[in-house]
Amino acid sequence: MSNVRRIYVEKKGDYAVPAKELLADIRGYLNIKSVQAVRILVRYDIENISEETYKKALHTVFSEAPVDVCYEGNDALLTKEEDTVFSVEYLPGQFDQRADSAEQCVKLLNENEEPVIRSATTYVISGKLTQEELKAIQDHCINPVDSRLASLAVPNTLTQSFEEPENVKIFDGFQDMPEAELKQLYDSLGLAMTFRDFLHIQKYFHGEEKRDPSMTEIRVLDTYWSDHCRHTTFSTELKNVTFEEGYYRKPIQDSYDAYLANFEELYKDRDDKYVCLMDLALMAMRKLKKDGKLNDMEESDEINACSVVVPVEMDYGDHVETEEW
Repeated sequence: MSNVRRIYVEKKGDYAVPAKELLADIRGYLNIKSVQAVRILVRYDIENISEETYKKALHTVFSEAPVDVCYEGNDALLTKEEDTVFSVEYLPGQFDQRADSAEQCVKLLNENEEPVIRSATTYVISGKLTQEELKAIQDHCINPVDSRLASLAVPNTLTQSFEEPENVKIFDGFQDMPEAELKQLYDSLGLAMTFRDFLHIQKYFHGEEKRDPSMTEIRVLDTYWSDHCRHTTFSTELKNVTFEEGYYRKPIQDSYDAYLANFEELYKDRDDKYVCLMDLALMAMRKLKKDGKLNDMEESDEINACSVVVPVEMDYGDHVETEEW
């Protein structure tokens, strides 16, 4: 029999803002009109906690009575027959801040407790869905970099046991591997980088390191090669920009038209510039600088740098010196 207690915490109607936003995304962005309602609940699995401390924690640690509804057990979700339920949890090794904070707070209630807590986010989708529509919703809710679908079953225990890790794998022959064989290796690893990037890494290890890389090195390189770290999305050319009908359409479109006018003025003799998110973000600064209204801007070769420089008088006892901070 499982010693794990399961509870769900759901925001009351007026406070369920994320659920309302997700419903709007599903019906608008994903264009799945059959969905009538969405509920988002925080799921906690709790082990190694006394009955007294558990009861205290229900409405002090895990939920707030004025804004939350707390359900105990899987059967308390009150789902309907046409509802689709799935849960999302962090991948093993990812830091679960919500669960960690809950453990620390439970210990404040009783310093002798050593609780083990895991959390997940549970989605209840009301409406008939096809398998393709369900997958589209799950793909929208799950970031595969750090999360995955979670089992709906209550585990027997939350205690984790780990096997002794193997030695770090070395990709023997990598630096001299034929391209066809290298492509097979690339396809087996599920990397974020392109195959051309992978070829560049091979060239580096062949010419500079003169050795074969480890699995750890390839994974670390792939992490830093990711779109998030390189911000390549910001430099993607925007060719077809449209504005949906709505209350804010006019001010947004007016701002964009002003941007295009400044774009034509500042880049009239340059063929290398194009409309992108990065340029949209920086156009105001460039325009102010051109008009002589931004003379105190710090210029740096650092990419993605943003800093505020302030002159500060530092009193060193024997002398006062003005330094840039």
